Amino acid sequence: MDQTTEKKALTLKTLTKSSVWDIQENDIFRLCEGAEKDPEVKDNLRHYVDIIRSAFMIEAINGDSNLEKKKYEKQGYKVGQVKMDESQKVTWAVKKRPIVRVTDLTYENIRHISAAKLVEVLDRNFGGGWDSLSQSIKDIIESGFDISTTTLPKDRLHKKGGLYEKKVADGYDVLEVSKGSWVEAIFAKIKPEAEKPRMKFNSRNENDSDEDEDVDIEDNFNKPDEDDVMIDEPGDDEINEDNYSTMMDLGNGDPDEEAEGLADYEEE
Repeated sequence: MDQTTEKKALTLKTLTKSSVWDIQENDIFRLCEGAEKDPEVKDNLRHYVDIIRSAFMIEAINGDSNLEKKKYEKQGYKVGQVKMDESQKVTWAVKKRPIVRVTDLTYENIRHISAAKLVEVLDRNFGGGWDSLSQSIKDIIESGFDISTTTLPKDRLHKKGGLYEKKVADGYDVLEVSKGSWVEAIFAKIKPEAEKPRMKFNSRNENDSDEDEDVDIEDNFNKPDEDDVMIDEPGDDEINEDNYSTMMDLGNGDPDEEAEGLADYEEE
């Protein structure tokens, strides 16, 4: 299913704080209109509005004030009506929250921006380079992007066949942060989403007997291997010359003692 189909299938009830970043202002009014007759939405309207607010700024305005409408429209808001109950409609001015600073990045929106957008955001905030970011911001960024850095003299950074050229050829976007006569290059590339593991269950035939559910399953987890030999070891207080044995310390014992031991063995 492509993104267009997913977008069409999206409803207010299936909206999440992650997927809400995929839609635009006009979609908000469309989703609200499609859920007007759904009693479950009406009972949980505050919940759905909170999800929308996580990615959009919403201002309730006087529907009769054209001046107020134009004011918000000039600021990039989309204005429309939303039915809150059977008899009441309110006018909303809605605008997508901009991602301008690194503090605007969240785990919910990090996978909904491009590497070029990330570089643009980082460029507005950098001074000391990648290490100037807090660990929490780094964790958010690295949850959605592969990040690597290198710091080299200016005249060596773009050396033919070097790391910079290889990274760009591999699809990385790059931000260069000047550090005097040196330059730090921060490479960013969207990290592919890992497939979620799915648990597989053995299908059961309808004709299978219910008796199968009562079958005792042998526990082999702690069962010794067939080659293992179980030996009843004597307790510490039972050790004597008849049951005590040790590994022969080859090469370190007295020659006479070793010879004596071998002789005893031959007699047996």
